[in-house]
Amino acid sequence: MTVDSLQKQITGPDGHLFQKGRSGNPAGRPPGSRNRTTQAAELLLEGEAEVLTRRAIELALEGDATALKLCLERIVPRRKSRPLDFDLPPIDRVEDLAAAIGSVLQEASRGRLLLDEAAALVGMMESKRKAMETKAMQPTNLENHLQALEAVARALREWSEEPQPE
Repeated sequence: MTVDSLQKQITGPDGHLFQKGRSGNPAGRPPGSRNRTTQAAELLLEGEAEVLTRRAIELALEGDATALKLCLERIVPRRKSRPLDFDLPPIDRVEDLAAAIGSVLQEASRGRLLLDEAAALVGMMESKRKAMETKAMQPTNLENHLQALEAVARALREWSEEPQPE
């Protein structure tokens, strides 16, 4: 049956086609269920894993770069992160961040920090900066800031109401 694109779609009470938080397929796929293709591949490989592993190792030993990479990735997986050992200056004020970022850049340029590690550290420092600025904007500071803005607005109104020379 073809769908008429000009036909008005049935919408819910809020005017939307789909209700928020309600699945179009409530029964859905059960959690933890596996893809049929994956199950079929596992059936084909059942009992062959040892033979395939041995062959991959043999190819790696013969110099096959892809097989070697595959074997090494299984033996020594890529490290996600590592502890860092370098002196970071204390960050007590927003002004201290420049020195801290400078020390991270210096460590990265010397090769003691990887670029992604340096980027992660600078990102953490940016989060700290935002937190420090938010903390600095306590209600009393906000009130002072608001009063200063109101004074500027008052001065602008007074200036605009004064007769301007022609």
